Amino acid sequence: MFTTLAHAASYGPGPFWFFPIFWFLVIGLLIFTFKRRRWQHQGPASAEGVLRERFAPGEIDDTEYWQRLEVLRTKK
Repeated sequence: MFTTLAHAASYGPGPFWFFPIFWFLVIGLLIFTFKRRRWQHQGPASAEGVLRERFAPGEIDDTEYWQRLEVLRTKK
């Protein structure tokens, strides 16, 4: 009878398994939030960056690149 009362009074392993999972989720949420904010602040690519990306593989030639770059820089 004593063993059944002692066994009934124990509630299992307790909440100790909860704390590592809780902190893992909190840290993961913080990392996700900060990365998301950084992605939102980067915004769309700059016009000069898009122009460089088109010039690098040869979509536009060097004359067109310099003409468009001049137009972009004068409109700022």
